[in-house]
Amino acid sequence: MTPKKDNSNTAGRPNDVNPQKYDVGYMQRTRDFYSAQGYSNHYQWAKNTDTPFTTLQKPLEDCRVAVITTAMPDSEQGRARRDVYPLPSRPYPNSMYTAELSWHKNVTHTDDTGSFLPLRALDEAAGKGIVGELCERFYTVPTDYSQRNTTEIDAPHLLKLCREDKVDIALLVPL
Repeated sequence: MTPKKDNSNTAGRPNDVNPQKYDVGYMQRTRDFYSAQGYSNHYQWAKNTDTPFTTLQKPLEDCRVAVITTAMPDSEQGRARRDVYPLPSRPYPNSMYTAELSWHKNVTHTDDTGSFLPLRALDEAAGKGIVGELCERFYTVPTDYSQRNTTEIDAPHLLKLCREDKVDIALLVPL
């Protein structure tokens, strides 16, 4: 027997509350944000017709995994300049600078770094033989209005760091 769907209340909201009525779509909110910052051209989302992903060349349990996050180091430098930073994976950071990033701050937070920076979870996965090992460093990358900065500066810098660290898998964890 299939249970009857109760349409009187959706996710705790009365029927007369339409979430679309109050929520501003991500793309429109982003356009409005950059317009308010003085950018005259609307933000153009990247279109990658040739995605640089590849299949693994060895089993997952033999792979070194690195984490890339858009959070910044919780330091004077990280707060002052959003940039690519290679940081030690251990000890696990107690905090990351995320105040300037956008997410639904009314329903979640970034006080628990493990909720968005899975370093401990990857170490545990390595201990269980699921992945080979966690890379000694993780990396930060700024979110940037300029696709050119991202593709011509930040991405090549991250690739260089990953190659230096002999990374097999880079896990991108954006906020």
